[in-house]
Amino acid sequence: MMDGTNESTQDDFILLGFSNRPHLEVVLFVIILIAYLLTVLGNTTIILLSQIDSYLHTPMYFFLTHLSFLDLCFTTSSIPQLLYNLSGSDKTISYTGCAVQLFLFLALGGVECLLLAVMAYDRFVAVCKPLHYTVIMHPKLCLGLVSIAWFGGVANSLTMSPVTLKLPRCGHHKVDHFLCEMPALIRLACVNTVVIEGTVFVLAVVIVLTPLVLILVSYGYITQAVVKIKSAAGRRKAINTCSSHLIIVSLFYGNIIYMYMQPGNSASQDQGKFLTLFYNIVTPLLNPLIYTLRNKEVKGALRRLLGVKKGAREK
Repeated sequence: MMDGTNESTQDDFILLGFSNRPHLEVVLFVIILIAYLLTVLGNTTIILLSQIDSYLHTPMYFFLTHLSFLDLCFTTSSIPQLLYNLSGSDKTISYTGCAVQLFLFLALGGVECLLLAVMAYDRFVAVCKPLHYTVIMHPKLCLGLVSIAWFGGVANSLTMSPVTLKLPRCGHHKVDHFLCEMPALIRLACVNTVVIEGTVFVLAVVIVLTPLVLILVSYGYITQAVVKIKSAAGRRKAINTCSSHLIIVSLFYGNIIYMYMQPGNSASQDQGKFLTLFYNIVTPLLNPLIYTLRNKEVKGALRRLLGVKKGAREK
């Protein structure tokens, strides 16, 4: 029995996380728990509003629903495990749990890159071809674009996850991170990882930089269209149409580019943990707030929903 137990625990990983800063763990636990609950509430509200309110049955909110669902999955794939590790001395995660975390982190991150590019195209059509918007952005196209985003992210993960997990570790099982992220797992390898790092770079260009280029091209055309609008009210309306998406793109890509441009020393690794935490919890928390606070349609949907509830109480 003892031998079987030892064999079953050999594949477990230890997530070092923030264990080098034990005085921060309780504070982090409280902050992250509150942020996670608000993230679940905010994104669930956006999904429900987009489904319930007929005024939001448009391509923009179809894509926003997928973004909110993506953020829910993304935070839930790592934050509950982090909260468990912060709540006590046990920092372990099973091999299966680590594999699931790695797969979801790569898949959902890739989907978000592609989905943000799809949303940029939607905004381009809305601003540059407003009279043909409903014809161009028909339901079949929207579904096809979202399907491509999900397929691309999952395919990226199916390519990289098995390769990363199969790297020989020579008994190393302490992951210097709070989740099973690919760079942290590659650092455990006891073989030359130049080939896999080169593959990661190529896939990063395809999954991360290609959508960013498409987003920049879309906003280049949008900028040209806005400049040509003569009325101030028309320009304001066009800017408001794109502002929420542009803020989310800036948060998402700004964080990713800064995170992966850091050198590999220990100080930058600690900084990388906090940047990944920001990417995992703060960005998904802000996304619904940005769309709620800066969008009249969502505010109107919230008012209509609250009005129905208020009327029901009066009865």
